Amino acid sequence: MAARWIASSVLSRSRCASSRALAYSLFRKDGSASGVFRRFSISAAIEEPISPPVQVKYSQLLINGKFVDAASGKTFPTLDPRSGEVIAQVAEGDSEDVNRAVAAARKAFDEGPWPRMTAYERSRILIRFADLIEKHNDEIAALETWDNGKPLEQAAQTEIPMLARLMRYYAGWADKIHGLVVPADGPHHVQVLHEPIGVAGQIIPWNFPLLMFAWKVGPALACGNTIVLKTAEQTPLSALYVSKLFLEAGLPEGVLNVISGFGPTAGAAVASHMDVDKLAFTGSTSTGKIVLELAARSNLKPVTLELGGKSPMIIMDDADIDQAVELAHFALFFNQGQCCCAGSRTFVHERVYDEFLEKAKARALKRVVGDPFRKGVEQGPQIDEEQFSKILHYIKSGVEDGATLVTGGTRAGTKGYYIQPTIFADVQDGMKIAQEEIFGPVQSILKFKDLNEVIQRSNKTRYGLAAGVFTNNLQTANTLMRALRVGTVWINCFDVFDAAIPFGGYKMSGQGREKGIDSLKNYLQIKAVVTPLDNPAWL
Repeated sequence: MAARWIASSVLSRSRCASSRALAYSLFRKDGSASGVFRRFSISAAIEEPISPPVQVKYSQLLINGKFVDAASGKTFPTLDPRSGEVIAQVAEGDSEDVNRAVAAARKAFDEGPWPRMTAYERSRILIRFADLIEKHNDEIAALETWDNGKPLEQAAQTEIPMLARLMRYYAGWADKIHGLVVPADGPHHVQVLHEPIGVAGQIIPWNFPLLMFAWKVGPALACGNTIVLKTAEQTPLSALYVSKLFLEAGLPEGVLNVISGFGPTAGAAVASHMDVDKLAFTGSTSTGKIVLELAARSNLKPVTLELGGKSPMIIMDDADIDQAVELAHFALFFNQGQCCCAGSRTFVHERVYDEFLEKAKARALKRVVGDPFRKGVEQGPQIDEEQFSKILHYIKSGVEDGATLVTGGTRAGTKGYYIQPTIFADVQDGMKIAQEEIFGPVQSILKFKDLNEVIQRSNKTRYGLAAGVFTNNLQTANTLMRALRVGTVWINCFDVFDAAIPFGGYKMSGQGREKGIDSLKNYLQIKAVVTPLDNPAWL
C-alpha cells in the first residue's frame, strides 16, 4: 500500500481533491500534462486589465461590531497589481484604533456572551459563517484576485472553498475541547482545565489573505477567544468583506475586530499591547524577530510564528522526469512564487540533471502569464512594486554570482508587476538566490550526486519550513522524510494543505503549528484545580 502510494500519489486528482488540498491536479490519468498548460504568448496575455465583477463594499475598520473610520481620519490606497492603479482608499488604523479594538475585544471576553456561550452554539455560528462563504464564493474570490493578483480560478475553485472547509473543521472542534481529571498521590480531586486564553492579536500576510485569516481566526474562535486582527496593507479588502459575513452569521459584537494599516504603526501596536494575551504572526523571518521582541518587551505574551522558508525540492534519479518537472514547476511557480514553503531549491540528481533542465525550461516557456481574471492564466502579477523590484534584484544577483540564466529574467509586458517565469541552472549553495527567500517566480536548479550529499545540503540553511521529495523508492522516501529538518515533507506531491494537517517550521521558519489539533493549543490556557477529599470512596 505504501509503495503504491509513493509511486502514484502525484497522479491522483482524488487524493488532493478529497482533502480540499491547496493544489491542483497536475496530470490526467494517462500521465499527460493537463490541457490548461497550453503554449501562450506572455506579451499577448497582458492587455488592458479586465474589469473585475465585484465592487468594494467595506473599506473601514471593524471595531466592536461596526465599520468605522480611523480615529485619525487617515486612509491609504490599496492598489491593483495588474496596473498599479488605486482600487480603493482604506481606513489607516494606528495605535489609537488598536486601543479601541483591544478594549472592545477585552469587554467582549470579560463581559460578553462569546466565552460564556455553549461550545455547541459557537460551533453553529462558525458553520453559518462557512455557509455564507460558500454563498458568496464568486464575489469573495473576485475581490481576492483584484487586490492580490492571484488567478481567479485558483481563488474561486481552491482557496475560498478551503476557507469554508477550515471553518467547518474548527466548528467541529468547538465542543470537543475538554480537560482531564488526574489521579493524585493522596486524597485530592485534581482537574486540569483548558480555558480560552483571552484577547488574541493576529497579524496576517498578503500572499494568502483569506487562508491565513482562517488559519488564525478559526482556532481562536473555536476555543472561545476574542480577536484583534491586523490585515496586510497590500490586501485589506477580503478580510473586511468576510468579517461582515461573520456578523451576519451571529458573531457577537467585539469578538472579531479588524484593523487595516501598516506594520510599524498598527502591527507594532498589536504586538506590544499590554492587554493582548496571545499573538500570532505570519510573515518574513526578519519581521517575526521584531514581533517576538515587542511581545517580550511588553507583557511577555506567548507568540506563534509562521515565517520564511527556502524549501528543497529533491528529484531522485529514479524519477519519471516528465512528472518530476511538472511537480517541481508547480512547487515553485504556484501563486506567482509567493509561497513561504515554495520549492525554491530544486535539487536534481546528476544522472538526470540535463534532461530535467531541458524539460523544465520548456515547461516554463509554456507557462501562461497574464490578467488573473482571464480563464486559463496560470500566473498573475506580483503583489506590488516593492516585491517586483526585489525579485528583479535577486535575478540580477544570480547572474552576477555566475548562475546560468536559462529562461526569463525580466518583466513581462510593460504594465503592472508581471515577471517572466525564470530558471537558473548551475546554482551553487553559496549564491544569494540559493540562500535567501526570493518570494517570486524564480527556480534555482542545483545538481547533487548522492543521498547523503543532498540531505546535508538541504539542511544547510537557517530555514526549515518544508521540503518536497520525488522518488519511486520507498526506502529513499523513508530516509529523506526522517533526515530533512523541516516541518512538512511532501512525497510525490506538494502544497497539500488539508485542514487537519499541522503546518509550521523548524529553526528560523517559526515556532508553533497552525491547522490541525495542534493549532488549538495556541489559544488555550491550562489550569490545574486541586480540591481536598474527605474520606473518599476511591482515589
